[in-house]
Amino acid sequence: MTTYYHFQSAQQARLHGFTDEPSGAKLPPEEGPWTLVRQTTSEERWIYPVGRPLVQAGLLENGFFLWESPPPLRSPKPVIESDRVEGTAVYDPTGRRIGTIQRLLIEKVGGRVLYVDITFGGFFGLGTHHHTIPWEKLSYDTRLGGYRTDVTEAQVRQAPAFYGDDQIWPDPKQEKESRDYWHRPGF
Repeated sequence: MTTYYHFQSAQQARLHGFTDEPSGAKLPPEEGPWTLVRQTTSEERWIYPVGRPLVQAGLLENGFFLWESPPPLRSPKPVIESDRVEGTAVYDPTGRRIGTIQRLLIEKVGGRVLYVDITFGGFFGLGTHHHTIPWEKLSYDTRLGGYRTDVTEAQVRQAPAFYGDDQIWPDPKQEKESRDYWHRPGF
């Protein structure tokens, strides 16, 4: 059984690499730093847009294999109604569903969408958690039929919470906490 380690370049978000060791030390340092995205084995279903034999050949020859993900497809429709965004799934960098968009949080005076309220967990609305993600962290992925983000579910869970329908949000303190959280180094 072979274990593959999938990394993503912090410099170029579309650049990905495979190596057979968990630290990513065999990947080209000039393209790094590299972030581990996922570990997979030869026993698991292959979910990548490059063939496993090609990856194996790259590992044998170089100790790594690099590929660029295609640019996101542009929608022929330049605008979307808010009710079509609400209820749409949100996926992490590996394509795993991490939540659903509950609502858009729009700047009242300027009219810009600032955040989305993401819900996850719970059953029939009970035990559901609300957290916000900046709108600019989402991009629509036509292949997934949902929004993809570069953050993980764990990072979303650690974000300042949106507490529900009866809460007036954002109050100045929550707005600052959310802004500080999402604009720190590493995001």
